[in-house]
Amino acid sequence: MSMTFGCIDLTATAYIASLNYYMLNPVPIDQLQKVYRDYCKHKNFHSVMPMVPGRFLVPGTEVFGYYGEHGLQAWSMYRIWDDQSVVCDHHAWDYRVPQLRLGRTSLENECAVYRDRGFKFMYFESVESYMYSMQGFKTLGPIE
Repeated sequence: MSMTFGCIDLTATAYIASLNYYMLNPVPIDQLQKVYRDYCKHKNFHSVMPMVPGRFLVPGTEVFGYYGEHGLQAWSMYRIWDDQSVVCDHHAWDYRVPQLRLGRTSLENECAVYRDRGFKFMYFESVESYMYSMQGFKTLGPIE
């Protein structure tokens, strides 16, 4: 099995931060884990990485939270690598309102937030098919 890694050149994006979000601090770990369980069940994943509490508390970690009428409905976790680069550690949403397309719309929102903060690159250790149509997206090749 081969993994595909990706990157969004944030300077090549024109997304606008249009979703209401909160930078979660303190991190409501129980709520994040519930959304994650709902996400994994919806996707019918056969194998999942556990969301142990310490994963959310690593220094340099930022967690975006998106709330709806039923409480927390989506979150995204990033690691700040340096003053130009962030890596998307994980994202989950509960799919209660599928027409919101929170997977893609939250990513567009987060691209705008990080770009506006001066970051240039957003990296991904897992590439999903919808990412190929994102502004500034490319897959990363082998070491040359």
